[in-house]
Amino acid sequence: MNKNIVNRILEETDYIIKTEKTIREIANVFNISKSTVHKDLHERLKLIDKTKYLKVNKILKYHIDIRHIRGGVSTKKKYLNLVN
Repeated sequence: MNKNIVNRILEETDYIIKTEKTIREIANVFNISKSTVHKDLHERLKLIDKTKYLKVNKILKYHIDIRHIRGGVSTKKKYLNLVN
């Protein structure tokens, strides 16, 4: 794998472990697509560092578990802003 790609993956990994941000937020910070971040953290990271992969996977599973709550909060904010 290209050294630049490996460095990018490790930077993304350290960032998500440190901040626990979502894939979408990480994509915005690193100025890459959500698909690339997803592929980096789900497929490529497993080949580079299994320990970090397990940590990241735990964070991403948590995001999946709470996404329905985030969606509800976001919708509530949207409609509150329309009324005000």
